[in-house]
Amino acid sequence: MPVPDSSARPRGGRLLTGTAAALIAAGSAVLGFDACQNSGPPRPAPEAARPQAATPSSGPVLAASTPVHVDIPRIGVHSKLLSLGLQHDGTIAVPPLSEAQLASWYDKGPTPGERGPAVIVGHVDTKKGPAVFFKLGKLRPGDIVDVTRKDGKVAAFSVDSVENVSKKHFPTKRVYGEVRFAGIRLITCGGDFNGHNYEGNTIVYGHLIGQRPR
Repeated sequence: MPVPDSSARPRGGRLLTGTAAALIAAGSAVLGFDACQNSGPPRPAPEAARPQAATPSSGPVLAASTPVHVDIPRIGVHSKLLSLGLQHDGTIAVPPLSEAQLASWYDKGPTPGERGPAVIVGHVDTKKGPAVFFKLGKLRPGDIVDVTRKDGKVAAFSVDSVENVSKKHFPTKRVYGEVRFAGIRLITCGGDFNGHNYEGNTIVYGHLIGQRPR
């Protein structure tokens, strides 16, 4: 994974250096093990890569609160959220394979609902079969992602776009760069399998549209 633009920052008052952003991006490179080489995970439709509407310049924002659960009705994801930080060597912690059916929130960035891009990652598959984000590529603009938080609020996000990108050209600034609204990014592996790993990442971009009690 190339070193990203050093201007990439998380929101919510937490600084993300260029090096840290690269390590986070690199973590998404090991989220797939190609258990499904014959068909592979669903790929985003070309039209899904185009935002349904203009990216918001503002919108609702919530105070910080640790996320505990994510629900994505369209693809049947209902997962408790693990928290991931950085390992002692500075690389992002990878979700354990024993928890491949659970998604994980990167806890050094904004919490879902805060201003900035909250990042949630998950495995696409393992040797045993599809994992939590196997169907991520099926999402379309307008689909809903609900994140339940410790404060009892459910942050509702609308999907803006879905894309598959090469790991060699991971869009670090687009994923982790500064934004003025409460955003969300869902990341897993995707694209072609080269015999050893997936060559790309599937990335979902969305924005907060509201909140409700749990």
